Amino acid sequence: MSPDKTATLGPLPSVASAPPVRPGSARAWVLACRPATLTAAVVPVAVGSAVAHASGSFRVLPALAALLGSILIQIATNFANDVFDHEKGADTEERLGPTRATATGLLTPREVRMGLAVTIALALLPGLYLASVGGWPIVAIGITSILAGIAYTGGPYPLGYHGLGDVFVFLFFGLVAVCGTAFVQVGGVPPLAILGAVPVGALATAILVVNNVRDRETDVKAGKRTLAVRFGRRAGILEYAALLAASYAAPVVCVASLGRSPWALLPLVSLPLALGLLRALATQEGRPLNAVLARTAMLLLLFGILFSVGLVVGGA
Repeated sequence: MSPDKTATLGPLPSVASAPPVRPGSARAWVLACRPATLTAAVVPVAVGSAVAHASGSFRVLPALAALLGSILIQIATNFANDVFDHEKGADTEERLGPTRATATGLLTPREVRMGLAVTIALALLPGLYLASVGGWPIVAIGITSILAGIAYTGGPYPLGYHGLGDVFVFLFFGLVAVCGTAFVQVGGVPPLAILGAVPVGALATAILVVNNVRDRETDVKAGKRTLAVRFGRRAGILEYAALLAASYAAPVVCVASLGRSPWALLPLVSLPLALGLLRALATQEGRPLNAVLARTAMLLLLFGILFSVGLVVGGA
């Protein structure tokens, strides 16, 4: 449609705009859950279950329990991040990212803390089942994951405020989540699980990198010393590129070193999308990076689906 034709249409009807979110409403809670981030909870379980299938040990109930537990821990982490960032002054009117429930008064800090407690309690239910399947290692993984999710922005030494957020995301959304999912089904951690965890953790970390590059100026004011704050925008772009390189190298290593079927190379079809996102991160600043962040989350989902399908179709 040409600009002239667009102009003749006049403004869009008011019904086309979304109604405001009411404080304390269900929509406010959905906003606090941050649905767009839940791909980082789903993909590790999908890849870990695909590893179990490729190992001839896929089990439906442990896989579903791992998925439910992963989503609940992710939501709990989001609640903690929402309230603790607000209390530390990181979410101000200058914020460039999506709306935060506590900072905008849609939910009170007390309500979000209560939601955090309830979500952790709910996560214990699938956790108890998984502990009965996998034993003490699963208990350790569950407790550590919950504590780390809270410590990301809360506690006396918040990880995200000291440049450790990237390490946290790679470990817990990659190695811990993928290998833990495989463990409760296989009874061990095959080398394929460790390799499969690399792209999952790397792309989840890439989402954080975009967030940190976008927010580095407001993070400085809040005392949040992310890697992008410590080393600058260029370092953030280089980190993003390195994470993409590690992600797309993993399927190649999977075939070349572990002897998997060429189907494992299926994620490579998403490489053009990844390169486009790298270009966008390198050339854009401020609010336009919100789209880059959302599309990086989509890349994680797409890569995870393609990798999982490749492992399942390729067989044991």
